[in-house]
Amino acid sequence: MSTGVVIAAFGRQYMVRLADASEALCYTRAKKSEIACGDQVEVQLSSPDQGVINKILPRKSLFYRADQWKEKLIAANVTQVVVVVATEPGFSDDLVSRCLCAAEAQDIASLIVLNKCDLTAQLGVAHALLAPLQAAGHEVMELSAKQDVSALLARLQNHTSLFVGQSGMGKSTLTNALVPDAEARTREISEVLDSGKHTTTHARLYVLPGEGALIDSPGLQTFGLAHLSRDDIEAGFPEIRPLHGQCRFRDCRHLKEPDCAIRAAVEDGRMHPRRYDTLCQLINEHLVKKAMY
Repeated sequence: MSTGVVIAAFGRQYMVRLADASEALCYTRAKKSEIACGDQVEVQLSSPDQGVINKILPRKSLFYRADQWKEKLIAANVTQVVVVVATEPGFSDDLVSRCLCAAEAQDIASLIVLNKCDLTAQLGVAHALLAPLQAAGHEVMELSAKQDVSALLARLQNHTSLFVGQSGMGKSTLTNALVPDAEARTREISEVLDSGKHTTTHARLYVLPGEGALIDSPGLQTFGLAHLSRDDIEAGFPEIRPLHGQCRFRDCRHLKEPDCAIRAAVEDGRMHPRRYDTLCQLINEHLVKKAMY
């Protein structure tokens, strides 16, 4: 029996890097798989480069999204979530907030990277969207993947970092800048999995120069948080954590209820109105989900 880490996946096929740094194409016995990129697994080899995954070893974290109908696993055992946005094309600060909430719920460190800062025409717009997140306590690193990524590489050391974000933000360009052979490894894995372009719809793990690993994930258009509790959602907003439990009513929705500590924070500038709108939207989605079950 061998152990290894899942570095790429497609359907019921998984590329596993074994403890001796060799790689094996592995399958699962079950029709439905709950394996994510980054999972540590136990493998029974049938040949030096093929095998069957017998079980998933205990996870340190699992980053995923969910709506009322299904869950989508993104990556396991990550210690840092890097939300990548860009000056062009435009990005959704609502989606950024959702990703950060999901990270907070798993006690995973987070970082926002503003990419393509060499394209200055929309830089002011990007700054305006990110300002409320920075004011809330989230760190933003500005760079251009085509110029210098050394500061980001330093921040990724000693972490297993996950890149998430919308399509077009430059996640793959950043990955290629950080990992010299990333494109070659992607082609290699695609050929072994025999799945062509479809493998780009799944996360992939790369070893970074130095100490650490990077998981590049496909572009997101939505990010449901149906798996989070009401407390998880509110805890995902650092600026209001000190206000937890200070509303007059325990089930306060922070809309029109009297003596609402959250609305008071918006009124006196401790919470940005855009952040408040996102919080209310997430609470409403949670209540709708709760009413359905």
